[in-house]
Amino acid sequence: MKLVILDRDGVINHERADFVKSASECEPIAGSIEAIARLHQAGFTVVIATNQSGLARTKFDLDDLEAIHEKLTQLVLAAGGEISAIFYCPHAPDDDCKCRKPKPGLIDAIEAEFNISAADAPFIGDTLRDLEAGFIKGCKLWLVKTGNGLKTLDLLRSPTPSANAPELTLDQVQVFDDLAAATDYLLTSASDNL
Repeated sequence: MKLVILDRDGVINHERADFVKSASECEPIAGSIEAIARLHQAGFTVVIATNQSGLARTKFDLDDLEAIHEKLTQLVLAAGGEISAIFYCPHAPDDDCKCRKPKPGLIDAIEAEFNISAADAPFIGDTLRDLEAGFIKGCKLWLVKTGNGLKTLDLLRSPTPSANAPELTLDQVQVFDDLAAATDYLLTSASDNL
């Protein structure tokens, strides 16, 4: 199984300062839906791992979150692809749960669900939290410049070691303009290795 793990907000759909609270507020980034479809068509299992603290903060409810995910799922299906699963952390930052990125609990759940190791799978995100969670699990760390990506890129240029990824530097991260560009690279690399 060829696994790809994606963050949601800032990678697939546009980030909002006040949270993406409804399906109508979920606006895909240009090319992201088609990128997921292309990955699926090439035989990749595409899984989303997303922090959704807006649930704990009562910015939206579970029905709203499910409607957002249904919208993304249907858009990808209409483009000829499939999202294999969506894993989310519903907790607030101070809840000290195991699933909120930068902790690796969401990736642990993905490994258990699919009976696969996430080591060496691309984890495509736009924040340090994404990269740190992937770092812990041995994922390939891919940063997109959409969402919070440019801010994250600046942080990586002058790193402050963290407990989650004390050695995380820009040298360990591949940077792409967006999910479509990361997908182009991944599909070209995969075909080169056949």
